[in-house]
Amino acid sequence: MAFRTARASIATLALCEVGALALWFSTSPVIQSLDAEFGIGPFHKALLTAAVQLGFVIGCVISALFALADRYDPRRLFAICAVAAALANAAILIVDPRSAVVPLLRLSVGIAMAGIYPVGMKLAASWAKGNAGLLVGILVGALTLGSASPYLFDVLGGVNWRLTIALASLAALLAAAAINLVGIGPAATRRAEFNFADALHGWRDRPLRLANLGYLGHMWELYAMWAWIGAFLAASFAVALPNDGAHAAVLAKLTAFATIGIGALGCLAGGLLADRLGRTTITMAAMAISGACALLAGFTFGTAPLLTIVLCLVWGIAVVADSAQFSASIAELSPPARVGTMLTAQTALGFLLTLVTIHALPYVVEAVGWRYAFAVLALGPVAGIVAMARLRSLPEAKKLAGGRR
Repeated sequence: MAFRTARASIATLALCEVGALALWFSTSPVIQSLDAEFGIGPFHKALLTAAVQLGFVIGCVISALFALADRYDPRRLFAICAVAAALANAAILIVDPRSAVVPLLRLSVGIAMAGIYPVGMKLAASWAKGNAGLLVGILVGALTLGSASPYLFDVLGGVNWRLTIALASLAALLAAAAINLVGIGPAATRRAEFNFADALHGWRDRPLRLANLGYLGHMWELYAMWAWIGAFLAASFAVALPNDGAHAAVLAKLTAFATIGIGALGCLAGGLLADRLGRTTITMAAMAISGACALLAGFTFGTAPLLTIVLCLVWGIAVVADSAQFSASIAELSPPARVGTMLTAQTALGFLLTLVTIHALPYVVEAVGWRYAFAVLALGPVAGIVAMARLRSLPEAKKLAGGRR
């Protein structure tokens, strides 16, 4: 029996998102263990996360073309996709991690994610009563906590990478069961259909183009940071604490969990402040802080862990605080009949771009070391700030956040 109140439904939905989205980065905390045991190279390491990104894009396009979330009960779609993703992730335990099967399994996880995260957004929006920004912030916060949870599982599993994979799959299965308790709110509407012909409108229309460029700058940094922050911290703390390797490893895992997980607070704060101070204001401020952290992070490498931890926590808050505001901007700037297409196109382009930085960063590390590798990610926020500043100067920016640019 489903809950009939917004509070109970949103709380349960957020927990389901946390559980299911644990699969997204389930391999990131165990990459070093896999490398030590099986000798996987930089390309294969990056592919374990990049395949999920590509799968998510494929899944979003398929879902949009066939209007799956409109044709079927979104809770059932969520449950089916969560089970499928959990089984694909768990199958990693029975195959050789060096084989091409593993990236294909991770690709399957990504495809299934298109029936989890966007569908959760649809369910949350059905309960909106003038507080859509807050509800979106809660869901993005849940995504953030879910993305962080494998690092906590890895601490619980110790050196056993298999337990980390198993716990992430179990969390998704529990989410598949619990989603049936979530009610569908009175504001449920049919999503605007996706139209390939309309997708180019997002680049022909200047305000939409600038909002998309801001989002791409944000995405250039976000997922690469999430994917590789654990490896950075493990290497940094190993240098800083050479005589206490066990403590350094655990501290790195807990810090990685906190760095990604604390972004949930940034999501909530960003959603609340953007409605009051303006979308371009918050997105530019968040990207300025996160870009600065990307530039400075390397200079804390191997120094006192406390300095690295503080900087990473600030980075973790800022790097995702603006995430929901780019989608909100596209929704506000698009013609009503094209909102669905514009949001789908934005998501697809953003996640395709993450393939570049996720894949490139291990090679950058090999070339210049961790001290300078993250500086490459700062290019995204710089470009994003320029785009949002130009959007702010346009008359159309008055459509944002009720006139608050």
